Amino acid sequence: MGNSEVERDEPLTPAGRLFLSPEMNQIIHCIIGCKNPIDAAAVTSEISKSVMIQHPRFSSLMVRNSRGREHWRKTQIDVDRHVIVVEDPVAGAADEEAVNDYVADLAVSSPLSLDKPLWEVLFVILLFHSCLTSLYKRRGTHTIHCCRRADEPDQRPTISSVGTSSNSSSNRINQRRKLWKVVVGMLMGLVFIVEFVLRSLWVKDRKTAVSGGAGVELWPRKLATAKFRLDDMKMVKEAVADATINDVLFGVISCGLSRYLDLRSPKALRDGVQITGLSMVNLRKQPGLQELSDMMKGNSGIRWGNKFGMLLLPVYYHQGGADPLQYVKRAKQMIDLKKQSLEAHFSYNIGYLAMSCFGPKVASWLNYRIVCHTTFTISNVIGPKEEIAIVGNPAITMHMLSYAGRADMQILVAKDIVPDPQVLAKCFEDALHQMKEAATQE
Repeated sequence: MGNSEVERDEPLTPAGRLFLSPEMNQIIHCIIGCKNPIDAAAVTSEISKSVMIQHPRFSSLMVRNSRGREHWRKTQIDVDRHVIVVEDPVAGAADEEAVNDYVADLAVSSPLSLDKPLWEVLFVILLFHSCLTSLYKRRGTHTIHCCRRADEPDQRPTISSVGTSSNSSSNRINQRRKLWKVVVGMLMGLVFIVEFVLRSLWVKDRKTAVSGGAGVELWPRKLATAKFRLDDMKMVKEAVADATINDVLFGVISCGLSRYLDLRSPKALRDGVQITGLSMVNLRKQPGLQELSDMMKGNSGIRWGNKFGMLLLPVYYHQGGADPLQYVKRAKQMIDLKKQSLEAHFSYNIGYLAMSCFGPKVASWLNYRIVCHTTFTISNVIGPKEEIAIVGNPAITMHMLSYAGRADMQILVAKDIVPDPQVLAKCFEDALHQMKEAATQE
């Protein structure tokens, strides 16, 4: 191997190595449903010209050196190997149900080939009238670089940056307050370290009708969609002092799970049982689309790769009849404490230390134990503000994102544990409707 080739290789981040283990292997599915049949050749041409395939992770092979360490190696992209037209049409009782069933099967049956960069685009023809683009990938929302705004075809869609604020006065915090926040953050972080260790060893959620366990990641899946309007979530947010959309989301999850457990296991649970969620938190500042494009053009000095921590997010079961807005208030109280803590940073550093000192097997074991000892995982991605189009073809849905005033929650379950995810999705939708009605009476 020549020196120039060695210089091009970049080691995987600790998080990247963690996801190579069979138990933690993850493939992200981004689904775009279009109004009209898709021109596969035109989309392939658009991808070939996009900034997406210049991204270091979309244009690199994952290779191992003589010592077995994983690296990224820059390679030439053959777009035709990544764009796949599925010949057999997908059929079902309805478009959305057919798509959900197809993607649920992909979740456990279609690994990515290591002889090319780790992404694919699938064109799936529905037996009815529309077409689905499903993109496998392992990084962010770079698919949007192939899209344009439906109302202004020359412009890219807008995605807000995370963690920025236009209110300069909010940044003028005196030194005493800063010190207090650091102290509180350290104390909360220490509490988390204890909880993290206990969760890794033996502490786990009480068994309920939605509990999984070791090996459940290999079980057959079912997928359902809960549909929300962001305006409804904003109305609920305004009814609870200083609440955020995330507070409302977790209130909906808590209320919806309580409603579902009332249906599946009436009188089986005591009030207040904890149901713990696990969320991966990006510790990098997320740039907007245009900023990413500028970074790709020059030597920005930024190292690509994953950098995330874990948050343990407890919600609680409460029997029917409770004030629905109380779920949001409790969720806000919990999330406010998480914001004050350094939990995500502590978890990242614990994982980094375990990876550095003991290797990926031990780090993977620790993370897998935490996943097994909690009940659900959740991710929340900011999507385009405007409706988008792919080579002029308007997109109808873009799942797992907030998109053009809508928010769709994709619910992926092991069907032997939750055989009726559509009922669970309806519980979440009804929870938000109930909260909206309570908000109008405030």
